Amino acid sequence: MMNEKESKKYDCSRGCTVERTESGELECTYRQGCCKLEVYDWLDGVSQEQWNEFFEVRFKNTRKGIYRNASGQSIKTGDMVIVEAANGHDLGIVTLEGAIIARQMKAKRINPETFEFKKIYRKAKQFDVEKWQEAIAREHEVMIRSRQIAAELGLEMKIGDVEFQGDGSKAIFYYIADGRVDFRQLIKVFAEEFRIRIEMKQIGARQEAGLIGGLGVCGRELCCSNYISTFQSITTSAARVQDLSLNPQKLAGQCGKLKCCLNYETAVYMDAQTRIPKVTNPLEFEDGLAYLMKTDILREVMYFSYDSTSLANLYPLDASEVREIIKMNRNGIRPESLKADVEPRMPEFVSAVGDDSITRFDEARKKKKKKKHRGGKGPKKAE
Repeated sequence: MMNEKESKKYDCSRGCTVERTESGELECTYRQGCCKLEVYDWLDGVSQEQWNEFFEVRFKNTRKGIYRNASGQSIKTGDMVIVEAANGHDLGIVTLEGAIIARQMKAKRINPETFEFKKIYRKAKQFDVEKWQEAIAREHEVMIRSRQIAAELGLEMKIGDVEFQGDGSKAIFYYIADGRVDFRQLIKVFAEEFRIRIEMKQIGARQEAGLIGGLGVCGRELCCSNYISTFQSITTSAARVQDLSLNPQKLAGQCGKLKCCLNYETAVYMDAQTRIPKVTNPLEFEDGLAYLMKTDILREVMYFSYDSTSLANLYPLDASEVREIIKMNRNGIRPESLKADVEPRMPEFVSAVGDDSITRFDEARKKKKKKKHRGGKGPKKAE
């Protein structure tokens, strides 16, 4: 017999757990925190009657929508419901209810008075869940086969994911393509091969990363699969403003595009740069010229050196002090020296892994082996 861990399956793409009970029934449970683009209900417990019939229902990956309860049944967060679809019906999980729905409508620019909401027909029954799981079991096989068919037809496209409708009568094929793709022959082959209705939906590289998910170089879940629903344009100017190295391998995310997090602190750096003077010429002192070598934008500290080709001796100055020295140089006044009041030091930059070496654990192991080896060779002490 299978133990409890083996019988329970975690479907993170839909945010639920699936397991077979002792009586043989298939039980699906909503697993909060496992959903992509999950919204925290910070208005939980706030009662507003005008929003009682609206619910957020989510499906696979990042697809979700707001539905109106037309069943008359009492529905709450975590319930599996049968909802209206273009053809047939779909099965989803209720993830939000109550006053937070009004905030979601405002964020998505939905006017509740004019928008045509799709309906929630009823709660899902046992045979609905069984049929839904049978359709889900086909998704991976259909995706692999659809990629083979697209390659045989010579189409320049990549099928990233397949999502079956709850009743198993329709499938959505998510694809990526640089140019226009002629689907006439492809849809005919798909319909004959899989015996279902076909819907092709084009997505971008960032959306594909959000569908698949993963971990970024920061060690956290990808932002596109965690909370980002609208993607803004990102350019290399955001990296230049933050004084980052223009290395495409470091600036690109798992989608192959520039990282979304480059935009997070751009406004802060742009604000800090307004307080940093532009140094076009070296600063003039009585003992020589000082060249700008490095700028710590957030600390508003600028590092100067008397040797334009060396980073050995850097003298830090506040941006306000540099502005005063520039005014003095314009008036023909030269300060005495940087060496008099400022001690040379290197900029205090710390890497992402800290100051320690990654191989420090290996070195410790080698030392331990040497100690054991020496102890074995030495003479034993008499008791």
